[in-house]
Amino acid sequence: MPKVSAKRQITLPVSQCQALGIEPGDEVESFVAYGQLTIVKKKQGAARGILKHVQGNPSMTDEESMESSLQ
Repeated sequence: MPKVSAKRQITLPVSQCQALGIEPGDEVESFVAYGQLTIVKKKQGAARGILKHVQGNPSMTDEESMESSLQ
């Protein structure tokens, strides 16, 4: 079982990295929702154009926006 280091670093199990195609040097995104930590591999261009029609709400913080999208 992975442990959190003094620097708050976590080593991901090889089997999980292989299942997701995560290689050394890849970028990942992490976020907390409903008390769970989720780690997602970033894929360049994966969302290109998908959200171009969505208008942002400048009065909402990034965290508020993320939480509202998960509900």
